[in-house]
Amino acid sequence: MAIDVAQRHWLRLTLIPGVGGEARRQLLKAFGLPEAVFAAGGSALRAAIGTTLADRLLGHDCEREIDAAMAWADQPGNHILTLADAAYPQALLAAADPPVLLYAKGRVELLNRPCLAIVGSRNATRQGEATAEAFAAALSSAGLTIVSGLALGIDAAAHRGALTGRGSTVAVIGTGPDRIYPSRNEDLARDVADKGVVITEFALGTPAVAANFPRRNRLIAGLGRGCLVVEAAERSGSLITARLAAEAGLEVFAIPGSIHSPLSKGCHKLIKQGAKLVESAEDVLEELRWEAIVASAPSAVVGPPVTPEATRLLEAMGYDPCNLDTLAERSGLTTDRLLAMLLPLELDGHIAQLPGGRYQRIPRRIA
Repeated sequence: MAIDVAQRHWLRLTLIPGVGGEARRQLLKAFGLPEAVFAAGGSALRAAIGTTLADRLLGHDCEREIDAAMAWADQPGNHILTLADAAYPQALLAAADPPVLLYAKGRVELLNRPCLAIVGSRNATRQGEATAEAFAAALSSAGLTIVSGLALGIDAAAHRGALTGRGSTVAVIGTGPDRIYPSRNEDLARDVADKGVVITEFALGTPAVAANFPRRNRLIAGLGRGCLVVEAAERSGSLITARLAAEAGLEVFAIPGSIHSPLSKGCHKLIKQGAKLVESAEDVLEELRWEAIVASAPSAVVGPPVTPEATRLLEAMGYDPCNLDTLAERSGLTTDRLLAMLLPLELDGHIAQLPGGRYQRIPRRIA
């Protein structure tokens, strides 16, 4: 019961509207544990955080929200972690703005294992998703826990790949622990909660608010030993995560792409700024001086074999996006013949069709 009472105090400190992270940390620094904060008199609180915030702290009733959070934590696999808990991710303690409290669903022990963030575009190409999934699988097989944000595109691919390895994955979400955004990733979120862990600093019921996602990016960056960006536009939110990792003195990695692709510009910008250019999972592991180097680090999955004619078409296509006219010019094939060949190659996962009638080859690993 004493633990429950203490946890209620922690929840109360985080559930009062308008009292943000900086004020909470000032209170904890001044008074110690939350029970001491609420036991302090009004004059002492006003001296610590000012009259307006002190009045909010003393006057707001959030017992209903506390009861709901405690009921959520009583469900199997659910946890509430505070700064005072041993299971709280120690890497975040070095961050400038560590959350006072985290909601976690799944294997909380993963939060204190060596992690690497993998992030990228929500509107990723098929090639980018395949690359992210393969890198995550290889790095997870080497024992690194992969951290990402459960978004569509690169994030989702990274989680899928990481779930295949022993390192598993951490999903940091920008909503309450009872909300999944986007809804298309609901099944993936269940898999992560079952085999990895989903965490958030946002209270139950918190919807998908745009301002919350940059905040969760600092946790993605802070949990890892580094950050790998797979695909990103020049103004991508993934670059925020990479910048936060760099400011914390962590390694930043970027995978280069076509000079013609808008989704390569963010990665190329990072490389110009000093990020490590990587072409394989071994590149990442070596930079991290990770001992469990995998024997083979694929950049994509193995696909079905192709005919000699299809192989020549793939070689003519290269790895840059191109349209039918360009393919016809490079390969010497008619448009009708190209269309007949491209569909089976797409179904087998050798190429991806892009917007605007373009096609792109997906790198394959030799089995």
